[in-house]
Amino acid sequence: MSDSSDTSPARPTPAQTPLGQTIYLAPEGFVQDLVAELGDVAAVEDRLVFADGPARPAAWAQNIWYDPVRIEFASIKEGARALRSIQRNWALWTLRHHRRASLIQENLPHVSAKPVVFPSPLPTAPLGSWTLLDENTIVAAARCSSPYRHGEVTFIENRTVPPNRAYLKLWEALTLFGEQPGPGDRCIDLGACPGGWSWVLHELGASVVSVDKAPLDPAIAALPRIEFRQESAFGLKPQDVGPVDWLCCDVICYPTRLLRLVNQWMESGLAKRFICTLKFQAETDHETARAFAAIPGGRVLHLNHNKHELTWMWPAAPV
Repeated sequence: MSDSSDTSPARPTPAQTPLGQTIYLAPEGFVQDLVAELGDVAAVEDRLVFADGPARPAAWAQNIWYDPVRIEFASIKEGARALRSIQRNWALWTLRHHRRASLIQENLPHVSAKPVVFPSPLPTAPLGSWTLLDENTIVAAARCSSPYRHGEVTFIENRTVPPNRAYLKLWEALTLFGEQPGPGDRCIDLGACPGGWSWVLHELGASVVSVDKAPLDPAIAALPRIEFRQESAFGLKPQDVGPVDWLCCDVICYPTRLLRLVNQWMESGLAKRFICTLKFQAETDHETARAFAAIPGGRVLHLNHNKHELTWMWPAAPV
């Protein structure tokens, strides 16, 4: 584009006009779940859902753009200058005019998107999101719900030890939790087979009660701080296990059954923290997802490594 080398005199920084909306980025394949959760929406642009007013709770949003502004600009350099005047770090979500948007992003400071080494703390530098609505209109939000680009947390994977890739969900959940188990902690892993989550907890130094009707992978079962109980997670009473610092559950079941299990453990007072996967069948059970979201102090979200699932964490760190 010719204006990428614009040599005309510097123009005033373009004005920022509040959009009066919140923008929600849906995970790939789950736009309709997000729309159903939000209710009334103003517009849907690819995976971006625009809704009037301040942010609403949205488990099916991979990232939420708070207080977005509209910026009218004339040249690529002017667009980049307008974004830099707000803050340093920006992630581009391309809707249209892809080449023009990429040239603006190239005129912004580089933001590394390297895979994360687990465990690592959450990034602390603000990361805004922006897109082009048309050739001369930027929509940008300096503050987003996720500190990661488009809410995508990717890790340097361990491709040799874990028996499947489900461990990545727990890595992501613990990263977002902002706290991890450690030596001296006692954990229970419900629906543990083949053992990926138990491996994560063990690697962090905790002792783990792994519960499943099916056996663990032999290499996981042989780990020194793994106690395997071959029984149903739903037949196990909290009093039969005793106090645990972390209750982790990736069991395959209807979300209503998981809610009953969680309520039983919460009423017992024997679990300090929870990380549980809500697994949906053909249809999304929005009613049960709302019931989990209504548990005081908790948080329901769609992880980057979730499929047709949500993850419930309690207690939740403030966002």
